[in-house]
Amino acid sequence: MNNETTYSGVLGELTRFTGAVTANAADLPHLDGPRGRLEKILSEAQQVAQQQAALTASKQESSKRLKALVVEGQRLASGLRKFLKEHYGTRSEKLAEFGLQPLRSRAPKATPATQEPPPPAPTPSTTPPPPAAHPAANVNPKP
Repeated sequence: MNNETTYSGVLGELTRFTGAVTANAADLPHLDGPRGRLEKILSEAQQVAQQQAALTASKQESSKRLKALVVEGQRLASGLRKFLKEHYGTRSEKLAEFGLQPLRSRAPKATPATQEPPPPAPTPSTTPPPPAAHPAANVNPKP
């Protein structure tokens, strides 16, 4: 029964099966046609598997190279952004053309006309508050 699920496992199983059928070809002359087709398919599948492995390695190398190029490009672009800010100035609107945010001053906060003015603060009274009684003054002295 086939328990293999990976291509390499299935190809190994097919190779063993083909070897067994070829070893018993004298007993199975009526299976020469299908056995020949199986050998041809197995041979082509092994070649494609080798090609796939080579392409996988090539893909990994390409991915590494792409990552290195992207990092180098980002670093260079960062330096160029700093040169552009130095050349045009940090407040120049020309920076927006390069996708950079120029420094802009904030607009002063405008008070909304519909808002009611705050109530006037209470004025302090001119009379001082009465002095607080000392808590010990309420205690009855012992006779």
